[in-house]
Amino acid sequence: MLEHGGRLRKAALQYGIAEADWLDLSSGLAPWPWAIPDIPLRAWARLPETDDGLEQAAREYYGATQVLPVAGSQAAIQLLPRLRRAGKVGVLSPCYAEHAEAWRRNGYIVREVLEQEVDFFLDSLDVLVVVNPNNPTGLSLTPERLLDWHARLAQRGGWLVVDEAFMDNTPQLSLSSYANQVGLIVLRSFGKFFGLAGVRLGFVLAERKLLKLLAEQVGPWAVSGPTRVLGQVCLRDTQGHALQRLRSEEASQRLAEVLERHGFKPQGGCALFQWLITERAEHLHEFMARQGILLRLFTHNSSLRFGLPADEADWLRLEHAFEAYAKETP
Repeated sequence: MLEHGGRLRKAALQYGIAEADWLDLSSGLAPWPWAIPDIPLRAWARLPETDDGLEQAAREYYGATQVLPVAGSQAAIQLLPRLRRAGKVGVLSPCYAEHAEAWRRNGYIVREVLEQEVDFFLDSLDVLVVVNPNNPTGLSLTPERLLDWHARLAQRGGWLVVDEAFMDNTPQLSLSSYANQVGLIVLRSFGKFFGLAGVRLGFVLAERKLLKLLAEQVGPWAVSGPTRVLGQVCLRDTQGHALQRLRSEEASQRLAEVLERHGFKPQGGCALFQWLITERAEHLHEFMARQGILLRLFTHNSSLRFGLPADEADWLRLEHAFEAYAKETP
């Protein structure tokens, strides 16, 4: 399995620091999880029903015609390659590593391409995968550019797969409302924006025929009854959405300012994280871990992803750690 952020138990054992004593900034999740509503006993006791309102709530929230709930968008990432014959897949990189891995594992030829290379390679690809906004770089591409790529792929029977896991803060850039077009598949993550990754919920937005094929791969009862209840409450909480967007945007800007003030100007980011390339990435990651602060390290390009602190105590702890780092490092 590939490495991911959030491996707190492993870090606790490695550094001898109790889990409760860590500041975990490694996973890119909103650090303010939604309150869990009262969940009726029948949601626990009965098999899930698909006409309980979750799909309707998701269609309204995403502005999509058709949606398929799945047990986290990761489930769709792993199953989508089963719906095509093997071919050539481009993955706009660097990005969430599970995308390229899933297509390779299913026998496809995968080329990881940079943003400026897409137009050159596009006509030789059967599928293009884009994470927008990108993880970990924060790169955001316009709907117009993505729809142009989709049009070029679709006329040859190709697909554009757009992972919008970090899109909730910028719905105006989403392709959700276009996802009824053949060959356009949009993935949405629930856990990141709502701060509830543990419930394992995501949605696939696409045209009806493809969703039917994917549903056959997913199988029945993929999303639990309690998760379906929780998902509806969160998706319909418009006042909560506005608050979450505001505080995450403010925290992300504050995080960028903290990093820059300590000599580490980020190269990218979005509302839920900041991304830093530095030759000191491994050293800084190790130092912070010894202080009980967990970051996401990418060794292949010597970079770090910083998630958002939740409260003033967390901000102060991060500031003090940077001050200690400056004293220790020449």
